Amino acid sequence: MTAEHIKKILTEAFTPEFLELLDNSADHAGHAGARSGGGHYHVTLVAEAFTGKSLVQRHQMVYKALGDLMKEQIHALGINALSPSENTKGNLSK
Repeated sequence: MTAEHIKKILTEAFTPEFLELLDNSADHAGHAGARSGGGHYHVTLVAEAFTGKSLVQRHQMVYKALGDLMKEQIHALGINALSPSENTKGNLSK
């Protein structure tokens, strides 16, 4: 349920042209974060909100949107945040 909740939050926050969330938690079974219940995820977002923002600013925006989930439900999060103009290959779409 956490993965769907993450997707819902990110969709509401960024209205992305593309959103993919991979749950890699099973690959980390036995890891300290997994034992405490925190999941391992990787998100790819293409959204206008990232236009003109640095990599650090984009990550901060995602962390802020996820808020308290970053404290317990999410142990690790990989982020690939792109503006629509950076999606030059056009292979990321809804």
